[in-house]
Amino acid sequence: MTNTPTQRPLEGLRVIDLTRALAGPYATLLLAGLGAEVIKIEDPRGGDLARENSPYVGRDGIVVERKHEDDISVSHLTRSRGKYGVALDFKKPGASQVFRDLVRTADIVVENFTAGTADRLGVGYDVAKQENPGIIYCSLSGFGATATDGKAMDIIIQALSGAMYASGGHNEPPVRIGIPIADMLAPVFAVIGILSALEQRHRTGEGQHIDVSMLGALTSFVAIENWSAMAAAGMQARTGLTVQRLSPFGVFECADGYVAVVAVHEKLAQGLFRAMGRPDLGQEARFANRDSRVANATVLEALINDWSRTLPTSEVVTKLEAEGVPVAPVRHPEDALVDPRVVARHETMEVAHPTYDTHIDLRTAGIPIVFSGAKTGFDDVMPVLVGQHSDDILSRQLGYSADRIAALRSDGVI
Repeated sequence: MTNTPTQRPLEGLRVIDLTRALAGPYATLLLAGLGAEVIKIEDPRGGDLARENSPYVGRDGIVVERKHEDDISVSHLTRSRGKYGVALDFKKPGASQVFRDLVRTADIVVENFTAGTADRLGVGYDVAKQENPGIIYCSLSGFGATATDGKAMDIIIQALSGAMYASGGHNEPPVRIGIPIADMLAPVFAVIGILSALEQRHRTGEGQHIDVSMLGALTSFVAIENWSAMAAAGMQARTGLTVQRLSPFGVFECADGYVAVVAVHEKLAQGLFRAMGRPDLGQEARFANRDSRVANATVLEALINDWSRTLPTSEVVTKLEAEGVPVAPVRHPEDALVDPRVVARHETMEVAHPTYDTHIDLRTAGIPIVFSGAKTGFDDVMPVLVGQHSDDILSRQLGYSADRIAALRSDGVI
């Protein structure tokens, strides 16, 4: 008999979340889904920037423009799951002391201010370490915690990393990757760094500062391909829907859509030729082995497209699967998110407005990790309003009196 895990891996850890927008909040979202208690700090004057992202969900369903006070940005709804909300204006006297008090109770701090901003606001690593030598403090920025380059957004990082010229075809404009890949990749490295520092703290008892840059994270992925070697060999790196140095490998057109096909190795290539009704292609010198197929990739890809364009996607998939060739239809994201395989593993999850039923499956990211001895998931809490849990956190966890909380509110600190 198998016991159903009831504990999440990071339960018992507390995170002070100073982040906003996407990269930082996604890091703390992962920590929350792994069981950590996340306290999200927002500026009382409007809160996280993501609260203003269209579309919104509310009593009128999904709308482009906010119409009611209780309309919630879908971005905020998805990124703030499982987090407690405290409002704190770091520009007000007294705010830094509240931060210090919070840090003494915490294990982890995550921030994604522009480099140097946290120190100026009195909430940087030196302050946190002074209050709690065991604190693990993660800075997520565009160019590194000591850089002076200024602000960075996902599209800026995509441009600088070379990723935009890693996609698309020869002599075509650069291609923006359709998901915010820089904003999503850097926080994954941030969480890897945080978990590594936790393990080191188990041995040493000491915390440390973790510095992750968006540019470094994405460029490290671009660097997995050796662009200089391909150029020196005269190989075209940008080949659009296919990767010609692995041909046949890529996306091919069907009568009603597209399929992704991988037929790199000999057995797979021969299976592809049989599915096309052209087993003779495997006997031609220009397609007889892997190197010759790569050398004649343009001609080979044209032949594949000539065949696949005459058939519906489902038939192309059936024919290739029958020959053991890896193939998949190219799906719209809405279809991909409800794939039973990812739904069953909670790799995508539904979210909903806390008050109104929109009758729309608002599906978003889950935690794409399955543990044999633990579970994942989010506490049923989120700061619908800015600072929604301020009084509870300050009184229950820090022991502040009602009078002290009232004074902080009167002074505009919370």
